[in-house]
Amino acid sequence: MKSMILKKLIFLLVFLSGSMLYSQITVSGVISDGSGPVPGVNVLVRGTSNGSVSDFDGKYTLDNVASDAILVFSYVGFKSKEVSVNGQTTINVTLEEDAAELEQVVVIGYGSIRAKDATGAVATVKAKDFNGGVISSPEQLIQGKTAGVQITQTSGEPGAGINLRIRGTSSVRSNNNPLYVVDGFPLNGTDTSAGTGGSDIGAASAKNPLNFLNPNDIASIDILKDASATAIYGSRGANGVVIISTKKAKVGVPLLEFSSSISTGSVSRRIELLDRAGYLAAQSSLGADLSVLDQGADTDWQDVIFRNSFSSNYNVAFGGAEERGGYRFSVGYSDQEGVVENSGLERFTARFNGNYSFFDDKLKLETQLTVSDIEDERAPVSDNANARGDLISTAYYSNPTLAPFDANGIPTLTGSVEQINPAALLFYITDNTNTFRTFANLSAEYSFTDELSFKTLVGIDKSTSTRAGAFSSDLPVTGVQGLGRAQIDDLAVTTGLWEAYFNYNKEIDESNTIDALLGYSYQRFRGEARTTIAADFRTANTELMINNIGSASAFGANSANVVDELQSYFGRVNYSHKGKYLLTATVRADGSTRFGDNNKYGYFPSFAAAWRMSDEDFIPEVFTDLKLRVGYGITGNQEIPSNQYVERTRFGVGAIDNNGLFTPGGEGGVAFNNPDLQWEETSQFNLGLDFGFLNGRINGQVDFYRKVTSDLLIQVTSAQPAVNPFVFRNLDADVINQGVEFLINATVLESENFFWDSSFNIAYNKNEVQNYTEAPLNTGAIDGPGLTGAFAQQIADGQPLYAYFLREFTGFDANGIAQYVGGVDNQKFTGDSPLPDFTLGFSNSFKYKDFDLTLFLTGQFGHKIYNNNANALFTVANLSQGRNVSTDAAALIGTEDPFNAGDVSTRFLENGSFLRLQDVTLGYNFDVANSKLFNSLRLFMNAQNLFVITDYSGQDPEVSVNKQINGVPSIGIDYTAFPRARTFTLGLNVAF
Repeated sequence: MKSMILKKLIFLLVFLSGSMLYSQITVSGVISDGSGPVPGVNVLVRGTSNGSVSDFDGKYTLDNVASDAILVFSYVGFKSKEVSVNGQTTINVTLEEDAAELEQVVVIGYGSIRAKDATGAVATVKAKDFNGGVISSPEQLIQGKTAGVQITQTSGEPGAGINLRIRGTSSVRSNNNPLYVVDGFPLNGTDTSAGTGGSDIGAASAKNPLNFLNPNDIASIDILKDASATAIYGSRGANGVVIISTKKAKVGVPLLEFSSSISTGSVSRRIELLDRAGYLAAQSSLGADLSVLDQGADTDWQDVIFRNSFSSNYNVAFGGAEERGGYRFSVGYSDQEGVVENSGLERFTARFNGNYSFFDDKLKLETQLTVSDIEDERAPVSDNANARGDLISTAYYSNPTLAPFDANGIPTLTGSVEQINPAALLFYITDNTNTFRTFANLSAEYSFTDELSFKTLVGIDKSTSTRAGAFSSDLPVTGVQGLGRAQIDDLAVTTGLWEAYFNYNKEIDESNTIDALLGYSYQRFRGEARTTIAADFRTANTELMINNIGSASAFGANSANVVDELQSYFGRVNYSHKGKYLLTATVRADGSTRFGDNNKYGYFPSFAAAWRMSDEDFIPEVFTDLKLRVGYGITGNQEIPSNQYVERTRFGVGAIDNNGLFTPGGEGGVAFNNPDLQWEETSQFNLGLDFGFLNGRINGQVDFYRKVTSDLLIQVTSAQPAVNPFVFRNLDADVINQGVEFLINATVLESENFFWDSSFNIAYNKNEVQNYTEAPLNTGAIDGPGLTGAFAQQIADGQPLYAYFLREFTGFDANGIAQYVGGVDNQKFTGDSPLPDFTLGFSNSFKYKDFDLTLFLTGQFGHKIYNNNANALFTVANLSQGRNVSTDAAALIGTEDPFNAGDVSTRFLENGSFLRLQDVTLGYNFDVANSKLFNSLRLFMNAQNLFVITDYSGQDPEVSVNKQINGVPSIGIDYTAFPRARTFTLGLNVAF
């Protein structure tokens, strides 16, 4: 009996003790940082949604806490802290500042450095901050994310080239895009897609050479903006450097990821053209014979050539890592339709990243391999074709009373060049390109001591591309096109790289450290191109024409084989005193085969210093970071075609004239010797301030810069006789870019369930040509009836690059004839520029429980666009020729005379400023804490290009068709551009 009573008492004590152990209590306390209370700190019971926030005095209270729970204290700018309750009802916590933002590493070329120690103007965008939606190229990931970096998607064609300008436009003729470096490999900036005008339909837009990279494989993108950062790349650093780092496996994190998305798109804005009723009414008011014009149909030709596009994207990645090494392997597939019929991009990519260490981490091996296969389908959209082949312009002016198809669904053929059916262009023209690319590098690094190491890298980048286009003889056009024409272009581009460098990192004493780099680089570029042209086929089927090109009656061909080499020596020294006073010195010597015997080598030095003022006693503690930077350096630009300095001859094998007859070729001179040809030089001064306060809750940068580009590379008329009438030389003039950049990031609000993060950047840039004493260079060719040889821009002293040079339009006189200030011959500078004064980006990220929302806006302001569409297509004169026009043009009937001569004037110059809602992403993150299958699971919806606020009357203000004259490019002109899409995406991200 006593035994039974004792057992019951023991059971009761155990039960009561267990109840006490797991009872719910209230915990309170004060949170400080050692100098005072910290308000707004999140306090959360780990593994639950039970939480609280500290008040203004740092006090918090948390109810219903298990006595064995663990509390998590977190706040921006401080390290998170976990504390076991252990039955305590009062828990006071002191948080430690988290310098993680300052300890972030930025890639600076041939190495990396802590962000806190950087002396140059460097910006970093991590994968978590990338833009979403339909992304075909890495540049789109960072559009609008950094100050002073203008990224313009000038064409809506899938895979089309993207213009990226860092701190303005510096070069007249040479490439203005930055140098791209992928995992330490500097890319050749040339186009890797074959063909520039297959099928005689005009020059197609250049494809983006970065298309071989799967955006899903990119971990971060670093932008080197000033000369102190870019001088390590010498003759290729004048336009800035973009360093792309790909993803690697992480130690202790097993990797198996899958992502998928589907998208639909449509033309975001259409031109308002006359419909059947409006067209006939307009023609009647002009006295036209409607019995001839009225063909009985009611066709919206934009419906015929535009479509709702569908795109899909799939990615799989797996890998793993341990202390000595790891690997990551990924496969990606995307199929992107264009919003214009017969256009699209299909891409397959596979990538491997691996690294491993030997001999107690003394030897480190790393390799990257990327394979990509891209299929491009191109619609006959061109910026310089006429009725023979440009789809966009043909759809704009075609008679809306014509039917696009006959009873059998075959495009109708009118037999008139002026009234060619846009549907027939889609049906009877074929244009496809395949590009296969292999990108690989292998590096080995050996550490002799803790202070001295040696690294070498070898790599190859090889692409082969074939473009096949055909123009059927069924199209009602004259000349050689009427006989049917096919063209096959082959292009092979190979870049080989070997680099080797020593790195010495020495902590001299507790206050002084030095980091030195000394290296050598050799890069070889080879391009091989072949073109075969055939005409007068026995078949009108474009596929048969391409696959049996030998069945033609007339042929032409040409080829090219070019080799360039670049040999470099480089060095860099970083010095730090107490982490407070920082110095950097860089120098690079480049020897290039692209330049004359007198200027084979160029030397590019830079110097920079920084002062971390926040470490001084007199700076208030509210500043987490305050660093003043100053730098100066010289960089170069060598992006011109090969062999421009040597005397050259060319053997032409002949060509086909417009009557289909073969004209034999022969040997002829191309250019004469120019041993003094040299690279452009850009000197740049930069003054910057990095700041952060409120424990890192707010941080940002302000930079002022001045860039001076001299020895401009320009294509000019050559001494005659010469087959090629243009040669390159250095122009004795300067291009000045100077401006201010401002970036600020802020955690606006952080609470138990809600988080709001905001980032804003804006940049101002002024561009001007100075010390130019030669005759102005004409550019900006304008198309339209009666406008042969017309131009809209000039390069001249005291003007920005590509300044508008126009007649000043004042209206129409009583007879409907256009009037200009000073008369029709008074073409002059208008004071307007196609280069924006201001660029900005503004993003906001919100999180509420398991939901997240991102809004991103981008804008450009202070520039003008020349609307060549309105100039060439939408006038009363065009309407009087039986063509269709826009409703705006038709409204001028009775005001503008049908015989008013075509002009190039301010009548067609419009404000190009815009603010675009570029990206909206809404996501939901599932709670998978108790799942044995998923590590993370996220659904998201994305919308791109939702709306644009602009005064521009064309389809899109973010447009720039290169209407070059004699090799001098232009920007800011809108003419039959491939329209941008508005897209909606649904996606899934899963990690197992």
